[in-house]
Amino acid sequence: MGKTIVEKIFDSHLKDNPSGNINVISLDAVFCHEITTPVAINDLVMRGKDRVFDSAKIKVVIDHVTPAKDSKTAMQGKILRDWVKRNKIPDFFDIGRNGVCHAIFPEKGFVRPGYTIIMGDSHTCTHGAFGAFAAGVGTTDLEVGILKGVCAFIYPESIKINITGKLKEGVFAKDLILHIISLLGVDGATNKVVEFVGTVVDRMSMEERMTLCNMSVEAGATCGICYPDEVTVDYLWEFIKDEFVSKDAALTEYKKIISDDDASYFKKIDINIDDLEPMVTYGFKPDEVKAVGMLAGEKIDQVYIGSCTNGRIEDLREAAKVLSGNKISDSVRGIVSPATPKVFNMALEEGIIKTFLDAGFCVTNPTCGACLGMSNGVLADGEVCASTTNRNFNGRMGRGGMVHLMSPATAAASAISGFITNSNLYKG
Repeated sequence: MGKTIVEKIFDSHLKDNPSGNINVISLDAVFCHEITTPVAINDLVMRGKDRVFDSAKIKVVIDHVTPAKDSKTAMQGKILRDWVKRNKIPDFFDIGRNGVCHAIFPEKGFVRPGYTIIMGDSHTCTHGAFGAFAAGVGTTDLEVGILKGVCAFIYPESIKINITGKLKEGVFAKDLILHIISLLGVDGATNKVVEFVGTVVDRMSMEERMTLCNMSVEAGATCGICYPDEVTVDYLWEFIKDEFVSKDAALTEYKKIISDDDASYFKKIDINIDDLEPMVTYGFKPDEVKAVGMLAGEKIDQVYIGSCTNGRIEDLREAAKVLSGNKISDSVRGIVSPATPKVFNMALEEGIIKTFLDAGFCVTNPTCGACLGMSNGVLADGEVCASTTNRNFNGRMGRGGMVHLMSPATAAASAISGFITNSNLYKG
């Protein structure tokens, strides 16, 4: 019997099998940010275990509330900074050099095919786009990872989703993953790995694949994953060029972990997306999804473009195409947060920042703040946000607020009209 990509990764990293289906695997990287890691740090200090398994394999960023908004968030940043200094961790991205964790870490080349990665953040699954096993974990697992470089997981079962057809103009990876979540349900992939394959995925950029994998957790998945291919190698080449004699050599090595044809799956699903329309959430669960046209005319108060789902340069380009030559509605607050300084600089050089400013958007530094209602765009009770983020839970962006998830293009069109609007109405 063949093996899935994640089974191959698990087997190559297996350290122990203490009982039944529980497997302890070694970690290639532990990612940290200032919201969940300080709790783990303080507990390790209290236990007299203020050390790390390998300082070069720990990557740290301040990204959720940046700059700090109050004394509490300032202290979270201080705990992280002091810990980095004590343990001589080289890869730390502080204010001014920081970006949204799941955007800046891949951008820096910290994710590779076949890697195992954990972080105290549910959207760590984003990094599966590179053919890595990447999972969000709780405080105890994070502490063990930091201290010992291992983590325990149930041996993974996978759901294989084969996506064929072609995305229509105005339909994007965000629309596709919202559609998939609506099919699976919020718990349809619980404790499973979702494998995204097929001609549609083959044609996707790394940014699009990251969007797919990022939201796999909204269907309950431990990780979303794509096969490494030429696109992956091209994205990583500046970081791996000294490890391989050529791109073909890198590809040959990475393809060894691709799932075997006779691998066993929990479930296989075939999806053709030729007729897929732009999608939007309508309730308080990410599987409550409708075509944008069905919610057209719903009033909004704020538009937010950014996050680890849709704050990369391709996302800003698509939104700018819609916004070009247009002004946002007087009744709407528009906020855009490029995901990293590199993305911000690219958007600046390409004139995208000017397009946003001319349209009436507030352009902010890279931050996760608005996505989870901590800063940078919190909603008031009764307000509605058209957002490119990943969660629409009740109160997610502010107590009493409503969040409609959508693509950057749809969000930009909605900003212009002041209502949920299909982007095909604005050609830029």
